[in-house]
Amino acid sequence: MKIQKLLFLLFCIITTSCGSGKNNKRLDANPEQARYPEKYRPQFHFSPETGWMNDPNGMVYYGGEYHLFYQYYPDSTVWGPMHWGHAISTDLVHWTHMPVALYPDSLGYIFSGSAVTDAKNSSGFGTGSNPPLVAIFTYHNSELEKGGSNTFQSQGIAWSIDKGRTWTKYSGNPVLPNPGKRDFRDPKVFWHKETGKWIMILAVHDRVNLFSSADLKSWSFESEFGADAGAHGGVWECPDLFPLKVFGSDDTKWVMLVSINPGGPNGGSATQYFTGEFDGSHFTADEKAVKWIDWGTDNYAGVTWSDIPEADGRRLFLGWMSNWNYATVVPTSLWRSAMTIPRELILSGENGKYFLISRPVSELSVLKKEVKSIVPRVKDNMSDAGPLIEDPGLNQCEIEFEYRIPDGYHDSLGIILENNIGEQLVFGFSVEAKLIFIDRTNSGNTNFSKRFVGVATAPYESGKRLKMHLFIDASSAELFIDEGKLVMTSLFFAGEKYSKLRFFSKNPGSFPEIVNYYTLESIWADKKSGLKF
Repeated sequence: MKIQKLLFLLFCIITTSCGSGKNNKRLDANPEQARYPEKYRPQFHFSPETGWMNDPNGMVYYGGEYHLFYQYYPDSTVWGPMHWGHAISTDLVHWTHMPVALYPDSLGYIFSGSAVTDAKNSSGFGTGSNPPLVAIFTYHNSELEKGGSNTFQSQGIAWSIDKGRTWTKYSGNPVLPNPGKRDFRDPKVFWHKETGKWIMILAVHDRVNLFSSADLKSWSFESEFGADAGAHGGVWECPDLFPLKVFGSDDTKWVMLVSINPGGPNGGSATQYFTGEFDGSHFTADEKAVKWIDWGTDNYAGVTWSDIPEADGRRLFLGWMSNWNYATVVPTSLWRSAMTIPRELILSGENGKYFLISRPVSELSVLKKEVKSIVPRVKDNMSDAGPLIEDPGLNQCEIEFEYRIPDGYHDSLGIILENNIGEQLVFGFSVEAKLIFIDRTNSGNTNFSKRFVGVATAPYESGKRLKMHLFIDASSAELFIDEGKLVMTSLFFAGEKYSKLRFFSKNPGSFPEIVNYYTLESIWADKKSGLKF
C-alpha cells in the first residue's frame, strides 16, 4: 500500500491535476479560457475529462471529502468494459479528477455499486483508528454472458485505507455469488443501527432483494420487494434505501429509489421511488403506485451519498444526465455524459401520502457571478413580447421567476430560449391540460436519434402562482417547479448558443413581476481543490 501511495503522489506531481494528465498541456495553456472548451461541454456539472461515463457509483462522504465514483470506459466515448472512474470534492461543486479506482479483472467488468465507511472495522480491512472505506460493486462477466449462463453477475468488494486514493480488491470475491438470476446487480449498502447489521439492496430483474451481513463479506438473504409495485416497463436498476424525516414533523419514513430502463414517463430511462417502513429485514410500501423523482427525459440511475454527517442532516442525490434511448449517440466529442447538479431530497407528507421534493444544493450559490433582477416587458401575447434578455451568458445561467395565473386563464405560459439561427427550447405550463412541458422539437441538433425529438410532459396541479427555477448549462436544462415539487431534466444540442430569453402568455396579467437571472462561473477554473494528499 505504501508503494501505491508513493506512486499516486508522484502521479499528482507530474499531472498537477490528479487526473489523467494527457490533456493538461492543452487545458493549462491559457488559464483565462474555459478549462474544457469543447462544444456542449457543461461548465458547472461534473463530466469526465475524456471517455464514456454513465451511472454514479460509490458516493460516500469521508474526512471532509465527497467521493464520486462512476461507470467509466476511458478508451472510447461509447459504452465498453466498465471501470470505476473517480472524482473528489470538498464542496459538492468543484471536482478534482482522480485516477481510475477499479479496473476490470478476471471476474469481470466493474458495474455499479456503492461505498461505505466501515467505522467499526467490521470487515477487518482497517483498524479502529483508521477505519476503511469499503466499495461494494457488481462483477459482470461478459464471457459467461456470451456463453448463455445466467450467473454472469455477482457482487465483489474492495477497500481503501488512504482516504479513497488507492483500492485493494478482496481476495475472497465474489462475496455474493449469483444464485442463477440473470439480472443481479447494483448493490447499495448501509449500516442499520437498530439491528446492528449491514443491509444490501440489490436489483434483481424487475424487483429488489435485501441481504444482511455482519462484516461486509458474508451475506444472507432477507426479503424481496417490488413484484407487484411500481413501474415494470423494463429492468430495475440502481436501487437505494434510506430513512428520511418528514418535513415539519418528527416522523420518519423510509424511501426506496429504483431506476428502470425502459419504462420512464417520457420514454426510456427514469427513476421511480417508494415510501414506507423498513424493519431491518422487510420493506413495506405505503402505496404501490408509480412516483417519479424526475419527470424529464435525462435523469437516470441516481442515488444518494452515504455517511453525510448528522450535523449536516441532508440526503444528497446525484443522477446520470442522459437516457439509454440515445446516450451512445449524442453529438459530443472527447467525452460523453454529465451528472445532474447535486440535489437535496426532502420528504413532504400530506393527508397520509408522501412525496419527494428535490432542490438544488445551497453550495451552488458560490457560482453566481452576476446577478440581475429584471422587470419583464408586458405585451398582449407571446409573439410580440420580444426578448427580455439578450445575453450570451444564457448558455451558463440560473433563472428564477414566478407566474401569476389569473382566474379563467386556460392557455399556456412559460419561457423560450432561442438563438440567432431560429432554434428554440421551450419550458411551459398548460393551465388547461395541467401539464408542465419541455419542448425540444426545434432545439437544435436532433437528427442523431428519432427518440430524442419531442415534448416531455408531467402532470401538475398549480395554484394561483407558479414558480420556475431553471439551470442552463451548455447542453442541459434542469427545471424545478414550486421549490422542487416537480423536476424535469432535459438535454439539448443547439447549433448555436442560446442568447435570447422571452416569456410567453396570452394574458398580460399572468407575466412574472420580477425575474432573477444569474450568470454562473465554471467549476473548472484553476483554483486550489482543497484536497490533501
